[in-house]
Amino acid sequence: MATVAKNIFVNASVRNVKASIAFFEAVGFEFNKQFTDDNAACLVIGENIFAMLVQEELFKTFTNKEIVNTATSAESIYALGVGSREEVDGIVSRALSAGGSAPKEPVDHGFMYSASFQDLDGHLWEVLYMEPSAVAE
Repeated sequence: MATVAKNIFVNASVRNVKASIAFFEAVGFEFNKQFTDDNAACLVIGENIFAMLVQEELFKTFTNKEIVNTATSAESIYALGVGSREEVDGIVSRALSAGGSAPKEPVDHGFMYSASFQDLDGHLWEVLYMEPSAVAE
């Protein structure tokens, strides 16, 4: 299968860019300052993986659709694969300490372990670890 893209930039609407930056920094993420200002922040998730946290007013100019009310609806779940169960628990623990909430209990399938958090804007984030032997090559 050919790779189509070299990067991914997920755009998420936020009510307060500065509060979102503080939240994700407390969780342990960094931001690309080159693409961060008062209207949007470039959250670095991994090599070539970014989330643009876009102030709601600006985000509305990106689409003709209504912005999802994350208090009552899910627009998507951002799933992040990490290297260990401890990393899963650490990231989620820091997110909860920074003001996030836990939308559900962790799930342990033996070969795969995941836990979730909602950020300050109600976006759903799942952090998961999968045993390398469970992934077919």
